[in-house]
Amino acid sequence: MQATLHQLKVFSTVAKHGSFTRAADELNITQPTVSSQVKHLAKAVGLPLFEQIGKQLYLTEAGEALVKTCRDVFDRLENFEMQVADLKGMKRGKLRLAAVTTTKYFVPRLLGTFCGTYPEIDISLQVTNHQHLMQRMAHNEDDLYILSHPPEDIDLEVRRFLENPLVVVAKSDHPLAGKHNIPIEELNGEPFISREAGSGTRRAVQELFGKQKISVRVRLELGSNEAIKQAIAGGLGISVLSKHSLFPEELQKELTILDICKFPIERYWYVAYLSSKQLSAIAQTFLEYLLAV
Repeated sequence: MQATLHQLKVFSTVAKHGSFTRAADELNITQPTVSSQVKHLAKAVGLPLFEQIGKQLYLTEAGEALVKTCRDVFDRLENFEMQVADLKGMKRGKLRLAAVTTTKYFVPRLLGTFCGTYPEIDISLQVTNHQHLMQRMAHNEDDLYILSHPPEDIDLEVRRFLENPLVVVAKSDHPLAGKHNIPIEELNGEPFISREAGSGTRRAVQELFGKQKISVRVRLELGSNEAIKQAIAGGLGISVLSKHSLFPEELQKELTILDICKFPIERYWYVAYLSSKQLSAIAQTFLEYLLAV
């Protein structure tokens, strides 16, 4: 098979967008050039790479296999470039991170310090929910993943690097505010705002409440910490949140942490990567940086 890197780049861009036109726009070349490059590549492979049904473009089985090969080729080339820079005494290249939503409260600060030390490193950070993060893992889209509940059905290397205490949060004028060592049974019947299904926080709370036989009244299920904090401030109930998601100014005005027995729930933040993945010099540097925090 005779294929050029340029042809592979053009093909993978078309596959990413599902469109010759959008691929041409991204690559800053003409659409006929894109079509020609894909045609030559398909001829080299000996099988069609795309099929068009109506206006929609789909990858063939051969196309799907080639997408995975392209990703591996480009990753290896990028890693080689980083290794060369490392041998020259420079830290230069790109770091691809994906993290669950709650990490937005502390990961940018960690990145700020890291980038200050290594200004030549470009960082792509995807902040998303747990379910989407699992999809990104399955497709090997990132170097490292930061999350609170590593999945057991994906072969990962996992390292614990930061505490993630879960606390009970209420409106500042809640009847239990200011009290100490409140029995967890006092939560029975409380109006409660829950995280969405699949959330690591929700799973931890359900496990504790189940063990302690606590029954709350779930009034809302929300998918973000910010929405939950607004709901608490609006008097809709209490909730359990990561302490990292609470700002000092919020705790001074609208919100408070209740001193409930069995809380905080001790959890941790983990950094993970696929076991089969060869970490780049940049990713290894950032991993070591996190573990030293």
